[in-house]
Amino acid sequence: MTDFRSKTFLADWVRRHTPTREQMAQNRYLKPIAHRFLSPELWRFTRRSVPRGVALGLFAAFIVPLGQIFLAAFLALPARANVPLAALVTFVTNPFTFPFWAIIAKKLGDFMLNIDRSMGGLALSDTRDGLVAYIAELLGVAAVAYFGFLVLAILSAAVGYLLSSWVWRYLVGRKRTKRLARKARGLPMSAKRPRKKKATGA
Repeated sequence: MTDFRSKTFLADWVRRHTPTREQMAQNRYLKPIAHRFLSPELWRFTRRSVPRGVALGLFAAFIVPLGQIFLAAFLALPARANVPLAALVTFVTNPFTFPFWAIIAKKLGDFMLNIDRSMGGLALSDTRDGLVAYIAELLGVAAVAYFGFLVLAILSAAVGYLLSSWVWRYLVGRKRTKRLARKARGLPMSAKRPRKKKATGA
């Protein structure tokens, strides 16, 4: 496969660190829809596909503990988002960062549910004791943490979409400005700095 430059350095970096179209299409979990991953539209870096890919990748990363890459890829198909970027962003949650995000999700879930209780929401009282109460408490903690992950998925997707849209416009605009400045100076658009010749011994 021939390598080519994209509009931004970020797009080239993502392309080097993510699987190719053929590799994802050959994955056994994606075989039922493998032919759709070969569409060039899903692998282009544009002002629409990039923010969508970031948002879907973040949403998939927090909404499920396992299989985030495949979920992000599935969601990217109907949304026409950038598939490799969506898959790459899911690595924000991994075995090393999951404990950190679990703590954040638990605290966020407690905060949101406390707000609900203060506004007249249901507050359940548990009069059970022993093993049943312990199991119920564990399930309650897990439910609160998952609720926090759900909030993280929605918030991170929204913030990621807005932030990536701004970053993309900034990078493309800066490159366009440099290209116009080079053109104004009468330099070729693809001009490169001349390499210094090495001094040869007598």
